[in-house]
Amino acid sequence: MFDVKDSDFFAVEEEDFDTILAPDINFRGTIRFTKPFMIRGVVTGSIDATSDLVVDNDAVVTAGINASRVLVRGKVEGDITAKEIVFVTASGSVNGDIVSKEVVLEPGAHFSGKCTMTGQ
Repeated sequence: MFDVKDSDFFAVEEEDFDTILAPDINFRGTIRFTKPFMIRGVVTGSIDATSDLVVDNDAVVTAGINASRVLVRGKVEGDITAKEIVFVTASGSVNGDIVSKEVVLEPGAHFSGKCTMTGQ
């Protein structure tokens, strides 16, 4: 689902996720999860995960993020640390530092911060 060389990268479907935070949810606090998680609403606080995170198109996340793989289609205000990859699509926006093994910014993506790519 999150391999840049794989055409399935953008073929993320609701069925791929055990949990989806709906667009009408406004959550404050800490989110921890071990299975793929999609955010479509608003999250303020922190996210600590050992799995994949998708910040969907209209989602707004104001939080520090620590996850395995992160796909940003919406808006993130905060630092992102990913074990494998951070991918920011053309519709995505990240205002914060990114630390990951691999970072992909699509043309049109917004990124303001420092990027640190860790070793293989």
